[in-house]
Amino acid sequence: MKKYDVCVIGGGPSGYAAAMRAVDFKKNVLLIEKDKVGGAGLYNGALSSKTFWELSKDIRSARKRVAKYAQGTFEVKFKDILADVREAIQNRKEILESHLRILHELHADYFKLQKGHARLVSKNEVLIKNADGSEEKVWAEYIVLATGSTPRKLAHIPIDEKIIVTSDGVESFDHFPESIVVLGAGVIGCEWATIFSNFGQTKVNIIDKGDRILPAEDEDITDTIEANMEANGINVHRNSQLVRMEIKNGRVEYELQYKDGHNEIFTVEKALISVGRIPNTEGMGMREIGLEFLENGTLKNNDSQTNIPNIYAVGDLTADIALVNVGEMEGRHAIEKIYGGAQHELDYRNISTIMFLNPETAGVGMNEQEARKKNIPYRVVTIDYSVIPRAIAMKNNNGFFKILVTDDNEMKILGMRAIGVHASSAIQAVALLIHMDKGIEELAELIHPHPSIIEGIQEALRMLKGKSILKPEIFKDKLTCKIVDAQGQVTDKNWLMAI
Repeated sequence: MKKYDVCVIGGGPSGYAAAMRAVDFKKNVLLIEKDKVGGAGLYNGALSSKTFWELSKDIRSARKRVAKYAQGTFEVKFKDILADVREAIQNRKEILESHLRILHELHADYFKLQKGHARLVSKNEVLIKNADGSEEKVWAEYIVLATGSTPRKLAHIPIDEKIIVTSDGVESFDHFPESIVVLGAGVIGCEWATIFSNFGQTKVNIIDKGDRILPAEDEDITDTIEANMEANGINVHRNSQLVRMEIKNGRVEYELQYKDGHNEIFTVEKALISVGRIPNTEGMGMREIGLEFLENGTLKNNDSQTNIPNIYAVGDLTADIALVNVGEMEGRHAIEKIYGGAQHELDYRNISTIMFLNPETAGVGMNEQEARKKNIPYRVVTIDYSVIPRAIAMKNNNGFFKILVTDDNEMKILGMRAIGVHASSAIQAVALLIHMDKGIEELAELIHPHPSIIEGIQEALRMLKGKSILKPEIFKDKLTCKIVDAQGQVTDKNWLMAI
């Protein structure tokens, strides 16, 4: 039986990161992947959907400009878009696979990638079933579980991944559907609704059981996103519950019941089910060897360590945020905890997130909902994109920055939300300040490049300091500031004017 220092099961983002960090420690590493290295971070997930989004954004922009300047129209074919998506996937796939191949050639004495299905048979033993049907058992001092997740399916919906699909089935389309309904108004559902509407060839509907999409976000964020969705032709079925969804004559018929009690029936060409993901745990021996699970199906763990001390769980197997960057952080942290004596526990306070919507939306730290829930008094400022020179030059001033700080003289940053062009690039300096537990002084005084979107952040921070160039008492609809007490009540909307 071959023996390893650490066996990583799963070659997605978190498993790949864990294996590479173990290589740094010169440990004897076995990385097992049953299918494709890269996982959902590459296939039918982050990279593929975001490539779809980038292309759709460009097409939407081009359609608007052609309509304005050339007074014409144009149409793209789904097969051509899909070819570009697959090219992006192939490029990333080649990077990962060539990296692993050369790594193995250079360090064959302590790194190995093996394709096969892994099953735990004890706390140190893993049975691998290879593609040719053969089996072998290996022993590892430590095991890192990084088996990822798959789209959640609902028993009463006949998902065939052709007419009614999850995110895994979108690439099975051979044309842009003339109509589609998206079940699920969370981030992924809203992203796919945005993508299809941007291409301009699909009538998009989205089912939302609440009165607004993305309920975890503040209302000013969701109001902006929802208004843009509707302006782009997306129909939001608010306050509706799915009664049934069926395939009839090659199309999708679905019935909704609204909060007022009435029902309606609709017919579309395709349906996309986006109701979350479930961790991949079945058939892997996890329960059989005594690993403990939480009610939501994730593995019970303490800072990535399971109840079996030499076994760690990372990525979508844990109950934390299911994002590529978080999974990578957890994978690296698990190895550092095992071999490097990690200096601190995992910290999720400064996790930066992006929602690929219209417009792009990014965030880090708390939003107002979270601060009120925790009874934290705070100060908050917002600045509209319409007063930022770069946004004006881009003729794309639909958006705003919002920054929350502590209600004291230190004004430590609690969180930030950015909605608009370049949003995802704008939040990193603020994320660093949150990580460092710093106030706003350094960033407020830093000379930002001009013209740039991030100048808006600087102006917002200057507002907090009472020395902004643009005065909030003049641009009341574009620059706002307020203090909110521990009970969530606004105590002073004009406090900055008195500084």
